[in-house]
Amino acid sequence: MDIRSLQLFLHLATTLHFGKTAEAMHVSTSTLTRTMQRLEESVGSQIFTRDNRSVALTESGKRLRSFAQHTLENWTQLKADLSCHSGELDGELKIFCSVTAAYSHLPPILDKFRLLHPNVELKLITGDAAMGMQLVDEESIDIAIAAHPDQISNRLKFVEIAKVPLSIITPVISCQVQQQIMQDNIDWNSVPFILPEHGPARKRIDKWFKQMKIKPSIYATVAGHEAIVSMVALGLGVGIAPAVVVDNSPVRDRVLTFENSNKIEPFDLGLCCQRKRFDEPVITEFFSMVKP
Repeated sequence: MDIRSLQLFLHLATTLHFGKTAEAMHVSTSTLTRTMQRLEESVGSQIFTRDNRSVALTESGKRLRSFAQHTLENWTQLKADLSCHSGELDGELKIFCSVTAAYSHLPPILDKFRLLHPNVELKLITGDAAMGMQLVDEESIDIAIAAHPDQISNRLKFVEIAKVPLSIITPVISCQVQQQIMQDNIDWNSVPFILPEHGPARKRIDKWFKQMKIKPSIYATVAGHEAIVSMVALGLGVGIAPAVVVDNSPVRDRVLTFENSNKIEPFDLGLCCQRKRFDEPVITEFFSMVKP
C-alpha cells in the first residue's frame, strides 16, 4: 500500500467509475483494476462490488476510504511542513482551465508564481470550464479557473478574479442566419442557436430566453465555449458565449457582437480549490497571486 494507490482508490471511491478515474488520474483501466486488486490483497477484504452496470463501496471499502482520507491529509501536511522548514516551496500543482483562460487570465498569475516559487512543478490541464469545480471536488486537480455557479458546495473555496459578460454573436459571412438577424423585426424563435451544454453560462442564457419570452430553436449544444465561436463563424447559427472567448478567438473577425448582449447577466470567474486544502502553502501562495 502506497500513497499513489491510496490516491487512486480515493478518487475511485468518489466517482465509482473505473473509466472516469483512469482518465482523470492518467492511468489505464487495467492498471487501475490491478491497483485495486492489490489493495484488496493488502487489507484482506473486498473493497468494491462491481458488475457491468455499477461500482459500489463495501463496508470494508468505506473504512478504507476514511483511512485513506486521513493518511493523504497527513501526508500533504507533512510535505507542507517540511517545505516550510526548507525555506522554499516545492511539490506539484495541477491546474485546470479552459483553453481561453490559459491565455487570457492564467499567464499573469503563473508569471508571478513562477518567479517566486521556481521549484513548484506546474501541470496544466485544459478542457470545458464548466467541469472545473467538479474536477476539484473529485480531487482530480488542485486548482481550477472556473465560473461561480448559483450554488457552490461548502467543500469548495472560490476567489473571484473577473466578471465575465456574455455576448450574442452572429456570422459575418452572407448566409441564411445573417439574413434572419438583419430583419427589422427578428423572429428569435426561428433563429438557430448554438449554446453551451451546461454550466453557469447556460443557466444565464436560459434565464435570458425566459425574460425575452424566446422559445429557442437550438441548432447545437457544445462542451467548451470556443467551439461556439467557430460554429457561428461558419454561418451555422447565432451563438452566446463569454466575451473573453469571443475576443480571443482566432475567428473573431468572422463574427459580430449583437448590440443587446448587455441584457444577459455576466458571471464571476475565479480560482477554486478544496476548502480543506486552502491552507496548504503551495495553494495559499497561488491564490495570493490574484490579490491586488
